[in-house]
Amino acid sequence: MQAILPGTKGKSTLVVASEHLANRFKDATLPPVLATPIMILVMENAALDAIRGYLDPGEGALGTLVDVRHIAATPIGQRVTAEAEVTHVDGRRIVFAVTAHDEFEEIGTGTHERTVVDLRRLTQRLEAKTRRQQGR
Repeated sequence: MQAILPGTKGKSTLVVASEHLANRFKDATLPPVLATPIMILVMENAALDAIRGYLDPGEGALGTLVDVRHIAATPIGQRVTAEAEVTHVDGRRIVFAVTAHDEFEEIGTGTHERTVVDLRRLTQRLEAKTRRQQGR
């Protein structure tokens, strides 16, 4: 991993479609608005966008913490834009300030953390866990 400086920014967008709505994704009794997990997905993608260019080949960055508030509803058809800014780097742990806006207002805000991992090692650990699950 190359040095990542606080202030590094990333962005991600999503046009809200029917599969992103709370009443389809989670519970039919909910209104037809953007589901919170989808807003978080866009925020996480913004964080990845911020650091992707700093990762060495064979590295990835996995989400380890999400602390956000979903503060406004967004209907189908609107574009949601999330932005992430690196606020702190501690070894392989990267902390971001994240926000999301629809076409009219801020809809979410909070913090997110990711940890840089060696993808080969992670794959080996997952394969070992799968073997244990299968009783091998």
